[in-house]
Amino acid sequence: MSNTRVSTVAKPPGRRASDVNRSRLADLTRPIARDQRITRTRRPAIAAGLAGLIVVVTIGTALFGLPVRTWFGQDDELVHLEAELAELESINAELSDEVSRLQTPAGITEAARDILGQIKMGERRQTVLGVPEIPTDLPDGWPYSAVERMITLRAEEP
Repeated sequence: MSNTRVSTVAKPPGRRASDVNRSRLADLTRPIARDQRITRTRRPAIAAGLAGLIVVVTIGTALFGLPVRTWFGQDDELVHLEAELAELESINAELSDEVSRLQTPAGITEAARDILGQIKMGERRQTVLGVPEIPTDLPDGWPYSAVERMITLRAEEP
């Protein structure tokens, strides 16, 4: 006798000899008897299926729809920010030009005269105030209508 061992594999329960060449999917596609069904009618299954579909659509929207909408919104925001950056760069260039102008002796003198009111030796400083604005919303009536015509005529003169 030889020393070989023989092992046997137990048959799955519920399979018969006549099921040898049949697909196991046949068990899933066979109708289930009413007394073995989880629910008696299909309504709860349909409701559960619709609820599951709503959950899947909601998750899909949250994972894909909202980020895409945000992505397109970022394009608009990027255009706005690039325009703002260009404007700030032009302002920065103007300010750097002014700084370089003010770092010259003539620029220092001009800034001291304008900002601090510096005067040279022998000069006299005179402050001239601008003409105040004349009110144009005068009441209706005899003396004010003539004044309004005079204001209009003076405003038209060069």
